[in-house]
Amino acid sequence: MQPLQHQMMGYDRAITMFSPDGRLLQVEYAKKTVRQGSTAIGIVCTDGIILVTDKRIVDKLIVPESVEKIWKIDEHIGVTASGIISDGRVLIERAQVLAQQHKVTYDSPIDIISIVKDVANLKQWTTQSGGYRPFGVSLLIAGVDNGTPKLYETDPTGIYFQYKATVIGEGEPQVEEVLYKEYKESMNMEDGFRLAMRCLKKALDKNFDTERVDAAFISLKDQKFTKVKKEKLLAYAK
Repeated sequence: MQPLQHQMMGYDRAITMFSPDGRLLQVEYAKKTVRQGSTAIGIVCTDGIILVTDKRIVDKLIVPESVEKIWKIDEHIGVTASGIISDGRVLIERAQVLAQQHKVTYDSPIDIISIVKDVANLKQWTTQSGGYRPFGVSLLIAGVDNGTPKLYETDPTGIYFQYKATVIGEGEPQVEEVLYKEYKESMNMEDGFRLAMRCLKKALDKNFDTERVDAAFISLKDQKFTKVKKEKLLAYAK
């Protein structure tokens, strides 16, 4: 009855209006949008960092290779998203420009936290500006800074956290359960990919298929964003 009462009072109509119990309902709706998005996983490993996501191909006539859910921000930074992917694309393209501007200006790669803070600041700004709506997307931003793998998550409120391993999207409850039990800081990327595939199998159940999985990694060795080939995914899924 409480949510209905809020709607009748109009507290979910304006992004800048707090409900009587101190909630911004439009922001909460944006977070629910993320929970309906495709599952995306990030894992920090001893020799690098990995991103694995469900491409959620809803039409059998779609070419699976044409669906992209993991993007390169810079050579040493990658990102995946869950929620409204078009919202995510705007933020990702902004991050790509910021990374290139930094490289041109300072002749050095940008640190990951600068990208994370810029994205989070824009997300937060839309939660207190009339005439806008929040970005209905969460991002996992992963990369290597000075030989250290780092993983961050930003949500529609503009908050961000650094993680050892995390998940966003519809499979969050099932995947979190596996990560809490099986993730170890001593894992290498091979172990990490096998863990991520087990997580997706649990989340997707009978719908699991390597054709709908997108994966990438950044190793400490060369610090370059690299997509995982299909045959490797098949091996990790065994």
